[in-house]
Amino acid sequence: MTDLKDVTRPPDWQDDVRQGVRHVRDLAALPLSPAERAAAQEAASRHKVRAPKAYLDLIDWNDPADPIRAQVIPSLGELEETEGELGDPIADHEFSPVPRLTHRHADRVLLFPTYQCAVYCRFCFRKESLTSIGRGYTREALEPALAYIADHSEIREVILTGGDPLSLPDKALAEIFARIEAIPHVRLLRIHTRVPVALPSRITSGLVAALQGRLMITVVTHFNHAREITPATEMACRTMRQAGFVLLNQSVLLKGVNDTVEALEELCRELMYRLGVKPYYLHHGDLARGMAHRRTTIAQGQALVEALRARLSGICNPVYVLDLPEGGGKVPLGPCPIEGRDGESWRIRGQDGAMRTYREIVGE
Repeated sequence: MTDLKDVTRPPDWQDDVRQGVRHVRDLAALPLSPAERAAAQEAASRHKVRAPKAYLDLIDWNDPADPIRAQVIPSLGELEETEGELGDPIADHEFSPVPRLTHRHADRVLLFPTYQCAVYCRFCFRKESLTSIGRGYTREALEPALAYIADHSEIREVILTGGDPLSLPDKALAEIFARIEAIPHVRLLRIHTRVPVALPSRITSGLVAALQGRLMITVVTHFNHAREITPATEMACRTMRQAGFVLLNQSVLLKGVNDTVEALEELCRELMYRLGVKPYYLHHGDLARGMAHRRTTIAQGQALVEALRARLSGICNPVYVLDLPEGGGKVPLGPCPIEGRDGESWRIRGQDGAMRTYREIVGE
């Protein structure tokens, strides 16, 4: 007879990490051809490789174009750098007044508790920092950043990123939360994480408890394909929703992964309807080095989001954005329906493609 306790016991997230790929040498255990394995090992020697077992289990190893495989298994394409690509595509370092903090926008800062991740995405725009720095969390390392936040009363929002903050133990998360919560002018803590996608067993009651208090909590997940949505990720998102967290998702538009309207439509619909996660941003691929083989053109992205607009409810539609180099911030790239203006009359193209005139009527 099966023990019900064995059936209902959640998997241990640390075992999930240990049984996955954590080092270049672990690639030897994957079902790759000799040529693929050699290419993966060469690319992984340049940038870190890591993927929990639960995420690797989603890969169809018989499909060389599997969308999950493309995101985490290193390939030779990463070693082909193109002129104009950047080591720090959005100028994190240029806007870093103290270690482990970026202050690019007036009312919010990025805080980097760790430079380690549960999964290393091959397209990551911070992959060079993560590879070269490789530092974990310590209280001492965060002191200058926390002091900076306390000294700048204009900061209302702290964004934990990295690295992946939810890869830290509960005790570390509780310490970080308590320090930020004690700063009166901070009102919201935002957490950017891939953990609910690649390591959903990490979303435990202890993690939730570590993040409960005065601050509003927004968790921004990173699903790129509907194949990443599983019963385990559904349970993880439900746990966070029931804790009162606001859940958003940002995806990256990736050639060969999600660059069809069908793939994006399924992803956005399932995020909202199944997980209760609002599609927030669809990022155009940053100019990370070695990623030209995964970037689409902006025109392709615009066509995709225009097609999505006609297929999905507004609540399911993400905003297509480009995070500009040199710290220019995120700008929307979606097609503009305004075709022209004559005084108070605007020529606007409707979702059905027909041109209409809209005349402004305003009081004195």
